Amino acid sequence: MKERIKKTEEKMNKTLSRMESEFASIRAGRANPAVLDKVLVEYYGTETPINALASVSVAEARILVIQPWDKSALSAIEKAIQKSDVGINPNNDGTAIRLVFPPMTEERRKDLNKEISKMGEECKVALRSIRRDANEKLKAMKKDSTITEDELKDGEKQTQNLTDKYCKLVDEKVKAKQQEIMEI
Repeated sequence: MKERIKKTEEKMNKTLSRMESEFASIRAGRANPAVLDKVLVEYYGTETPINALASVSVAEARILVIQPWDKSALSAIEKAIQKSDVGINPNNDGTAIRLVFPPMTEERRKDLNKEISKMGEECKVALRSIRRDANEKLKAMKKDSTITEDELKDGEKQTQNLTDKYCKLVDEKVKAKQQEIMEI
């Protein structure tokens, strides 16, 4: 039964990590190379991530510089950024691409906070689904007489405690990300 609880915790941890990586890709007014993680460039017939074709660095607080190792990829990178949902028009100077992040408006901050809250709620729903699956497996173990009634109750309690712990972590991370957005 301990390994069942451990597997449940691993799944919850992965769910939390996925939410954190989604938070990193949110464009929050500051230059952050993570906003380009989902942008794929058509390069010699293959969809390739930008960070595999170029170095991506933060020049200033609101400027990202993309310097491709192969200069012929410059226009392909520029087109991929324009097609993506990054929402910033790239500036191509012939050797590098610059992305200048505009300052955030109050309305955009509020929209981002709503989006962050939604991501947090989706994460909590996923955590509760993991809890439900774990409890069903525990009940199946009880039915097969692999565990006793007391062990079932104990397992359900441990699973609920894990769920509460991870839901609290989600709330903390959502609040921290929202504060970060409002301070920009």
